[in-house]
Amino acid sequence: MKAALYARVSSQGQADRDLSIPAQLKALREYADKKGWPVAAEYIDEAESARSADRPKFQEMIYDAKLKNKAFDLILVWKFSRFARNREDSILYKKLLKKHGVDVISINEPIDDTPSGHLMEAMLEAVDEFYSINLAHDAMRGLKENATRGYRNGGTPPYGYRMGKVVVHGAPKNKLVVEPAEAIIIKRMFEMSRHGVGLKEIVRALNGEGLRTRAGRPWSITVVHYILTNEAYTGANIFNRHNHADGKYAKNPNEVIVRVPNTHEAIVSKEVFETVARLMKERAPKVMHPRETVSEYLLSGMVYCKQCGAKMIGVPAKSGQFHYYVCQNYLKRGKEVCDCGFVNRQKLENAVISKLRENVLTARNIAKLIEAVNEEIIASKGGVKDEIAAMELKIADCNKRMHKLYNALETGLMELADLAPRIKDLRGQIAGLEEALRALKARQERDILAISGPEIACYVKEVQEFLQTSTLTESKAFLRQWIKRIEVDKDKDGGTIEYYMPVKADIPGSRHAVISMEKSGG
Repeated sequence: MKAALYARVSSQGQADRDLSIPAQLKALREYADKKGWPVAAEYIDEAESARSADRPKFQEMIYDAKLKNKAFDLILVWKFSRFARNREDSILYKKLLKKHGVDVISINEPIDDTPSGHLMEAMLEAVDEFYSINLAHDAMRGLKENATRGYRNGGTPPYGYRMGKVVVHGAPKNKLVVEPAEAIIIKRMFEMSRHGVGLKEIVRALNGEGLRTRAGRPWSITVVHYILTNEAYTGANIFNRHNHADGKYAKNPNEVIVRVPNTHEAIVSKEVFETVARLMKERAPKVMHPRETVSEYLLSGMVYCKQCGAKMIGVPAKSGQFHYYVCQNYLKRGKEVCDCGFVNRQKLENAVISKLRENVLTARNIAKLIEAVNEEIIASKGGVKDEIAAMELKIADCNKRMHKLYNALETGLMELADLAPRIKDLRGQIAGLEEALRALKARQERDILAISGPEIACYVKEVQEFLQTSTLTESKAFLRQWIKRIEVDKDKDGGTIEYYMPVKADIPGSRHAVISMEKSGG
């Protein structure tokens, strides 16, 4: 049995107490040494919360445990709370690991493999989850109290303000202080919106004058909209803000947003802010959820602007009579940032499909693909043969160890109570090894693909016709298997396609092709 060690701390404060990484690892190594389990791997997550499974080393450990030739058979943790504090994650990942023959063992919470042991494990998981949730609620209460008193809880101050420091009862607190140069631009945005100027026009005006955000980037519709809807500019301290439709609740519906008026100097009056909010709501188009509509654009997510590198998205015009792909920078920031403009959807889609048929979905390329698959099958057969031999040796070794245990039991050298766990463990190992051996033998029996020229030609024809007869969703999925990136060059009325090619294709340059929308019709 080989062990992997997993150690985690969620904060520096925790690391400074008795749960430091070195302390955990030392205890885990001593436990493994006492049990006679060699340590095959160590995984460490620092400053990572166990309420989420999205931890780098944790995910790496799970991945390694699923490998056929995994390096370890069990995972040692200081306590189950180091593994996960979310019961759903804990159950899910333990079950997944168990499926691959890996157990999770807490060195400070010994659990036996009995109904009462499983009940105890479930109770520990529930207590850990309660502790984690309660701790988060306590932290949130502290942040809310601080915000209620008019102080900032950190983060980047909104454009127009900088962070100022005040001392309250000997403790430093954050307050917003007006940044005069930036405040002038904020006031201008609100005045333009109050007089009927739309977001797009505000963005074009600011970018046209060479004005930039604090990060030195061009202004965008998203940034301007956020500013015009941020109550902080009225002098109010806002905490736990979330852009719900009614503006009432935060991410958790039970956590109401904290709004405390007059905590810092206002840049715009409450009346101006409310007027702008009303006008923006009146001008805003109806927004539909993605589930309520289906994209009509075949190449969405694959098309980029050659000029600025931004993605191009599909947009309708003239009440849906015409459809185009347009650069996001042009659409959101104006021609001062990118003047790529609009590209006819039908022309671009026809050009891409035409090139795919001519250059990729050819009989020669399909034949090369089949040849490459056959080469892989032949090469894998030799490697699989060695793996089978190694697996058979492991099974034989386990059977020898099992025979020795039975002999010890029959001769009375050891009691059944002492041997039962070891026999059960060996049986599990043998079952897992035999399953892996069956899978290896199945791989060894893979046949070489033998497809004739006429069959390839028929297949190519069917694949090419698929793009004409399939649904939009099916066509998109098919194209994404072959197309990596499409760059549109509006000045040359064309562009380039970069392919995903499993073999060297029958294309000049192997993986790229030039498209022309002049010849594609539409």
